[in-house]
Amino acid sequence: MEVILLERVAKLGQMGETVNVRPGFARNFLLARGKALRATEGNKKHFEAQRAQLEARNLERKKEAEGVAEKLNGKSFTLIRQSGETGVLYGSVSTRDLAEIVTKEGFSVDRGQIVLNQPIKTLGLFTVPVTLHPEVEVEITVNVARSPEEAERQARGETVIERDSFNLDDLGLEVGAALAESGEEGGEQA
Repeated sequence: MEVILLERVAKLGQMGETVNVRPGFARNFLLARGKALRATEGNKKHFEAQRAQLEARNLERKKEAEGVAEKLNGKSFTLIRQSGETGVLYGSVSTRDLAEIVTKEGFSVDRGQIVLNQPIKTLGLFTVPVTLHPEVEVEITVNVARSPEEAERQARGETVIERDSFNLDDLGLEVGAALAESGEEGGEQA
């Protein structure tokens, strides 16, 4: 299906370009969110008549996004979550959680603007991209910790969790005792 883009769409094209996309993507995303129009003769004429207004509105939004980007870029946010001893969270941190914490700090960010390829499921520091405008992207740092004190330690670069240390002695198991209980000695049955 051919559509006329009303704004820049990443990995697709610039404003005003006529592109060929799959019908489902056009109906469910581009047309539904007002990012494109069907490429009919009437819509092409309508777009050309409105082009100057659309470009002015796009430029205004971009300037607003750049203003927010200057304040938001590189900012760090702390999320307190419960986790197990190995640092794996009992839940996960999603784009909704990140949007809420950024909005509480005074920035107007929608969860659709936060780019998470997969949810955050462990403690630690994470760099997360935020797309404020199709042409303006910033990065924030998310510090996921169990307590504010632990978050401060992580921010200083300290390791809070020993993830790779697995020791049978920590579990209270002794190989010799386990073998004696099962009646085995040195690999032979008694």
